[in-house]
Amino acid sequence: MSYHLETAEHPETLRRVAIDPVSRVEGHGKVTILLDEQNRVHQVRLHIVEFRGFERFIRGRPYWEVPVMVQRLCGICPVSHHLAASKALDLIVGARRLTPTAEKIRRLMHYGQMLQSHALHFFHLCSPDLLFGFDSEVGRRNIVGVAGKYPETARKGVLLRKFGQEVIRVTAGKRVHGTGSVPGGVNKSLSIGERDALLAEIYHVIAWSREAVRMARELHEADPALYNSFGICRSHFMSLIGTDEQGHGALDFYHGSLRARDDAGGLLFDQVDYAGYDRYIEEEVKPWSYMKFPYFRSLGPANGWYKVGPLARVQNCDRIPTPFAEAERREFIDYAGGTPLHAPLAYHWARMIEMLHAAETIKDLLHDPDILGDALTTQGARQSEGVGVIEAPRGTLFHHYRVDDDDLVTLCNLIVSTTNNNQAMNEAVRHVARRYLHGREITEGLLNHIEVAIRAFDPCLSCATHALGRMPLSAELVDADGQVIHRLSSGG
Repeated sequence: MSYHLETAEHPETLRRVAIDPVSRVEGHGKVTILLDEQNRVHQVRLHIVEFRGFERFIRGRPYWEVPVMVQRLCGICPVSHHLAASKALDLIVGARRLTPTAEKIRRLMHYGQMLQSHALHFFHLCSPDLLFGFDSEVGRRNIVGVAGKYPETARKGVLLRKFGQEVIRVTAGKRVHGTGSVPGGVNKSLSIGERDALLAEIYHVIAWSREAVRMARELHEADPALYNSFGICRSHFMSLIGTDEQGHGALDFYHGSLRARDDAGGLLFDQVDYAGYDRYIEEEVKPWSYMKFPYFRSLGPANGWYKVGPLARVQNCDRIPTPFAEAERREFIDYAGGTPLHAPLAYHWARMIEMLHAAETIKDLLHDPDILGDALTTQGARQSEGVGVIEAPRGTLFHHYRVDDDDLVTLCNLIVSTTNNNQAMNEAVRHVARRYLHGREITEGLLNHIEVAIRAFDPCLSCATHALGRMPLSAELVDADGQVIHRLSSGG
């Protein structure tokens, strides 16, 4: 599980292929591939070309501004940052236990976020590749093409995301960059009318989510040779593990302790208080990317990298505490034959299981009278430091803050989900490049194979970094003398 193709000797003599930027992901990144004259791959790298300055400019701000500020990292998963920051700052205001209404409103908000984000990624960004083929005609390999060929699939995908956004709106105040969560609790609960409007739709949403799981599974089973080997990268994996009426081991997106397994499924650590995450995880910096490379301290940077997100969570937990999703999890585990699945394309199947779980959990919360309560906030003895961890759609998300006596932030450290998956994405890209690039002329379809491997992780590059701007997609094949011998490009 050590790094592969990390550096190339005499790179100036090699040909360079660039995909810049990677498309159908949130944010900007590029891939570079170095080949020799025999088209042997010497180096493949996923470069994150944006720069994130949030860890710097959050410093000096009053702590109560932070939950609203940090969600500007991203327009796709702002709720995740909103809640992770709120959880960290709960500790600053001494709110070690929220009121039942506050915790359940936050959970409702978060599970709405999981549902809408998973629906967006699967139906809008990835289904064109899965339904039409990785090298199909580029003009129809998009959500418009899906709507034309599979109108009912596209319609349900849109409605699933719409419902998730409506859950966010009624809990956070608006669909994007809401203000519903505050240090120590929330600033609103649901009205009876808001609850009843969501209840009128939730059973359709659960039914459509069950159909989505079947679709993802059938796509996987229709071509197991592809789905089980494409971009394969064995690694450790990590997630939060919560508790339920059966005790420790349940899938929980909002709260829990850290659990990690090795690539064969054996436990590396379990029931770790996430406040001490920095005793287990270290971040490596590389000169060719603005995104860090986390790894488990005990194993070192070469062998300690890991995966997070749906594929890790579904295989790391002991059970899912909703019936339909648990039945699907068991089917998933049985399909894997008792050993973990590591193929990136299996993320899609696991992602739809999680979307179903989110829908079932939203239904349960809507039937809970606490979401109509009026006890919204609490506080206790003031603290100077807080860590908040949550399972964002893309994986485990860490927010860590220190605050001085003037209520100003003095330290901000964020390890976002995509950062945790950084090395795994690089490994997946390398595997695909070695398998599909050798001896072939560059085509758009070939480039898309590489992008498909990245999209499987549902990366949010704006979360991992931060910059403004727009870039076109271009790929060039350059010979050893620096002459461009083949070029493909698309508009920015």
